[in-house]
Amino acid sequence: MNDYIACCGLDCEACEARIATLNNDDALRRKVAKYWSELNKVEITPEMINCTGCRIQGVKTPYAKSLCPIRKCSMEHHYETCGNCGEMITCPKVGMIIGNNSMAKDNLKAQASACKGATKTLPLCSLGTKSTDNNRP
Repeated sequence: MNDYIACCGLDCEACEARIATLNNDDALRRKVAKYWSELNKVEITPEMINCTGCRIQGVKTPYAKSLCPIRKCSMEHHYETCGNCGEMITCPKVGMIIGNNSMAKDNLKAQASACKGATKTLPLCSLGTKSTDNNRP
């Protein structure tokens, strides 16, 4: 399982917000804030660009922390990612991402495949098995 794959399948490891956070790069934070503000038609400030990753312990953007409907759903159902959910293909929430980003869909399928072959040392990794870890970020 790749912990840097977000609940929706996006690759947090490659995310510029995460890179800016890890490197404490204010110029990159400004760039990401400007781009995301234009993309989402909402004001996003550089101060909001602090995130270690959707499923990684640590700081989150305000959206990831409390607003993202995909992350909320995954956490409410105790799934590691949407790839663990039997409704992934028809889900309108994750469909916003995987319908426009084939890499995210492939990442979720890979996560689900990795879970299917997991041993008992990874009990959270069975397709359809829900996590009982209440300490997730």
